[in-house]
Amino acid sequence: MPQTESAVIVPVREAEPVVGHLRSRLDPSAAWGVPAHVTVLYPFVPPERIDAEVLAALGEAIRTVASFRATFTRVEWFADQVVWLAPEPAGAFADLTAAVCERFPEYPPYGGAFAEVVPHLTVGDGAPAAELRRAEELVRGHLPISTEVAAAQVFCGSPDPDSWHPIVELPLGRP
Repeated sequence: MPQTESAVIVPVREAEPVVGHLRSRLDPSAAWGVPAHVTVLYPFVPPERIDAEVLAALGEAIRTVASFRATFTRVEWFADQVVWLAPEPAGAFADLTAAVCERFPEYPPYGGAFAEVVPHLTVGDGAPAAELRRAEELVRGHLPISTEVAAAQVFCGSPDPDSWHPIVELPLGRP
């Protein structure tokens, strides 16, 4: 399958039992094979250009941020189209994005579409508002969700179903 894009993400396995069934219906990236996650940088280097040098530079950038514990305690919205979980501390995820962007400035977060990057775990994106509101209600009853953030992963794929997959996991620094 063609690998047309890549992303640097922090998978949140602990969220899957709560949001996995919702994401499968409400978040297009779930159908592509992307797990519940917080995005560090998307889009990242095109897959055909990811080599040992790129991975070494990425690993160095990621290691500048110490591993940390994150807890998702709130459900938030971007307008009325995206429902998401807010991580605490959000600043640690923002630091991770900043470190990677500093090393790879030619790849601004979300292609530069947003003035501010808000760390988040998407539950639903672009689905009917009533379904997103129901997802919000369902998820709220299962919070908080906590995870240890000790590594980030590079995922590659296309918009084809189940095409995204991890190619490498890179550790954060020591606390």
